[in-house]
Amino acid sequence: MSYIPRLKQEYRERVIKALSEEFGYKNVMQVPKLEKIVVSRGVGAAVSDKKLIDHAVEELTNITGQKAIATISKKDVASFKLRKGMPIGAKVTLRGERMYEFLDRLITSALPRVRDFQGVKATGFDGRGNYSLGVTEQIIFPEINIDKINRINGMDITFVTSAETDKEAKSLLTELGVPFKKN
Repeated sequence: MSYIPRLKQEYRERVIKALSEEFGYKNVMQVPKLEKIVVSRGVGAAVSDKKLIDHAVEELTNITGQKAIATISKKDVASFKLRKGMPIGAKVTLRGERMYEFLDRLITSALPRVRDFQGVKATGFDGRGNYSLGVTEQIIFPEINIDKINRINGMDITFVTSAETDKEAKSLLTELGVPFKKN
């Protein structure tokens, strides 16, 4: 028997049924699902110091368990001393088993380590069923050794769902365990 992540199992057994009851889906394929999670970080100071990109890629690789890639600039910006093709960030796109594992670690171990955590804001939806969340410190992840970091950076986490509306996406993420703030 192969390994199935806890949240994937929960999605199959409980979430599909709960969302079908809430929105009246007649077919299992209509139920929205999490398609991918993109974890990205911009490193603006990398214009002057190229080693910062390597650190960002290494940290994102440690956090997600999948090799991160450096993102490059698309155009020249003279005021930032930026040239086209220079590395200015790092990102990872998670799908399948790793996506569910990362979401589980984010919800159960990383977010509770944020100081004065009240829940994540429900204002990060884009109108098409996707949700973006900003994390201010990478040290909330247990995979990061606080002695080995050179500076504290934040990152953006985007949840891409197959939901048609923000309401469906919020219900999906709430059922999966994302702790939204109470109004």
